[in-house]
Amino acid sequence: MAAGPRVGVVGVAIRPRLPDDARHSLEEHLHAAMQAALADAGLSTRDLEGIVVGANDQYDGRAISVMMASAPLGGVDRDILSTPSSGEHAFVLGALRIASGQFRTQLVAAWSPTEASSIPEAQRLANDPLFHRRLPLDELAAAALQANALEHAAPGTAALAERLARTWRANGARAFPGAVEADLPAGRVTRWPLRTDMVRAPDAGLVVLMLASEEFIRERGLGPVAWISGMGWATEPAFLGDRDLAKAPALEAAARQAYGEAGIAAATDAFDLAEVTDATPYQALLAMEALGLAPRRDWQGGLAAFGPDGRLPVNLSGGVASMNPVFCTGLIRIAEVANQLRGRAGAHQKQGARRGLAHAASGPAMQYQTVIVLEAGEGRTAA
Repeated sequence: MAAGPRVGVVGVAIRPRLPDDARHSLEEHLHAAMQAALADAGLSTRDLEGIVVGANDQYDGRAISVMMASAPLGGVDRDILSTPSSGEHAFVLGALRIASGQFRTQLVAAWSPTEASSIPEAQRLANDPLFHRRLPLDELAAAALQANALEHAAPGTAALAERLARTWRANGARAFPGAVEADLPAGRVTRWPLRTDMVRAPDAGLVVLMLASEEFIRERGLGPVAWISGMGWATEPAFLGDRDLAKAPALEAAARQAYGEAGIAAATDAFDLAEVTDATPYQALLAMEALGLAPRRDWQGGLAAFGPDGRLPVNLSGGVASMNPVFCTGLIRIAEVANQLRGRAGAHQKQGARRGLAHAASGPAMQYQTVIVLEAGEGRTAA
C-alpha cells in the first residue's frame, strides 16, 4: 500500500461450504473459524484490537446481523464495525484501519447463510423500489442481461463461457475432492442465456482473515505473510440502464488504482496466479479483460494460458463456479490468494507463487469491483 504501516494477512480460515448439520448454529461455525484463523496466525483473542465484518441483514434474515456475530468473533469489549455491501469491503476497511496507524490488528469476517426463504427475493428487495424491484431483478437476472450484452458485443462468447465453467469446476474437484463435481451435463436454461451447469446455486459458507501491521508481525515473529501491496475499488451506477453491460469500467479503475500502488505496469507478466470472481463465466471473461489479463481479441485462442498448468493459473480453487456462498465469494477470492502465497492452499497449492491477484465483484452485474494485489513474504523472528 502506498502510505501508512504495511499490512499483511497472517491467518486464514475458509469454509466455502458449511456442512448441513442442524447440531451446529451459524454462531458456532463463526467461532470455530475465528479460532482457526487465529491459530493459523499463531495468535489468540487477546491479540485482537478490532473486528470488521461483512454482514447482510436480508441474507441473514434478521435485523442488525452483526450483533449475532459479535460474541462468537470475539467482539465483546472490542471495537467492531460492519459493512452491509460485501465481504471484500470488510477486508478493505480492515486494511485501511491498520494503515491509518490506529490499530495493529484486525479480524475480518463474512458469511453467507442460506436461511432466507428466497435469496433472489432478498436481492430484489435491495433494488430501488420504482424500477428494478418491480421487474423483478435479482443478481442472476442482472447477470443474464450482462451475458446477453456481451454475446451481442462479442459473438461466440457462449462457447468460451462454457469452456471456462468446465475448467474451473475441474479445478474445484481437484481442490475439494468429493465436494465438487468436475463434469456436469448440459443443464436447463435458468435465465437466458445462463444454464444451470454454468452457474452454482447458493451455498452456505464463511471466511475469516487475520490482518496485522508490519510492526506487530515483526514484534511477534509471525509468518508466513501475504503482504498487501495494492488495493483498488470502484462502483458502477446502480441503474442498469446507465451502464454498458458489455464492459467493466469500474473494474478497470479499481485495477489501475491497485496496480499503481503495487508498481505494476503490465498485468500480463506480473502475477503467478489469480482468483477472479466468476458468478457467471461471462462475468469472468469481462473481469479478465478489465484486469488486463486477457484482451477480448485474444479470447478465442488465449484462454489455455489461464488453465491449471498455464502461464497464469486462474481460480485454482474452482472459484464461484464450484462453491458459491453468495455474500462472501469475493472475500474468499482474497483469502485463497493469501493462502497460496503463504503456502497453505492445500491440494491446489501452486508451488513458488510470490505475487497474486484477487478480484472481488458483487452486486447486480458486478456493480461493486475490488482488486487486491498480494505478495509473499516472511515475518521476522521476535527478539
